[in-house]
Amino acid sequence: MLEARDISATSGQLYADVEGDIEEVDDKAVITRIRVRYHLKDVPPEKHEVVERALKIHEDFCPAAVSVKRGIAIESWCEFE
Repeated sequence: MLEARDISATSGQLYADVEGDIEEVDDKAVITRIRVRYHLKDVPPEKHEVVERALKIHEDFCPAAVSVKRGIAIESWCEFE
């Protein structure tokens, strides 16, 4: 999605920190929330808004997010480096 907007997401340009919450639901351990912090390097300030817009819709096109979002809340944001 970023490459289509002329923003490099090659190796080393984009990485993510992912955290999850595991809670007991009906006496079973269940992942209830996932937080994704994307890190994107060397993006010119004039492209930050483009990245933020792409991030808002990426969840609808990400196979992993589509697979789990019905039962797990997903939060994501981007930090520019």
